[in-house]
Amino acid sequence: MEKQFLIDDIKTGEAWRLFKIIGEFVEGVETLHNVGVAVSIFGSSRIKPNDPIYKKTEEIASLFVKNDFAVITGGGGGVMEAANKGAAMAGGASVGLNIVLPFEQKPNQYSNIKLEFNYFFIRKVMFVKYATAYIIMPGGFGTLDELFESVTLIQTHRIKPFPVILVGSDYWSGLVEWVKSRLLENKMISPEHLDILQVIDEPKEIVKAVKKIVLI
Repeated sequence: MEKQFLIDDIKTGEAWRLFKIIGEFVEGVETLHNVGVAVSIFGSSRIKPNDPIYKKTEEIASLFVKNDFAVITGGGGGVMEAANKGAAMAGGASVGLNIVLPFEQKPNQYSNIKLEFNYFFIRKVMFVKYATAYIIMPGGFGTLDELFESVTLIQTHRIKPFPVILVGSDYWSGLVEWVKSRLLENKMISPEHLDILQVIDEPKEIVKAVKKIVLI
């Protein structure tokens, strides 16, 4: 594995690393440009196959494929594996955008379109560029990062206002209430920004909500 702190490693005289960055962008675009209408699914890599969240993620991914969507994940274990498995078992495009990490992240076996990235920001561009919706399963800091990055890009009109769906009202309700009681009440966001987020529990309703906005 290369040095862990890749961004810090770009110093004077090492601008050649920019060509590696460009190369990752080119490979991503070349690989995914024909993937079709897709949803990106995020969530914890620590979820085990016997967890109800794993099973629900499989079901959601399978339903999306049956409704002519491709499924994109971070390519690792847990929720990512479940989504790739559900998509692959349903006969659809199951995309895994793996990130090279010194721990935790290993590619799962269920993605039938695979890419590997050294740089998080390039991987994030691919998640956004080819997604027509973000499906956010329960997760940790990485999941929150993807969630709030997508909300920020929509809020600032850098990307189209695609659906951002939080799956699991029991898990996400505290966060949504905090956003309302802290961010909104202190005028850190506008009331309409709350509309970016939807909380939906049922897999069929999730697909229905996405199809309502995204015309297949």
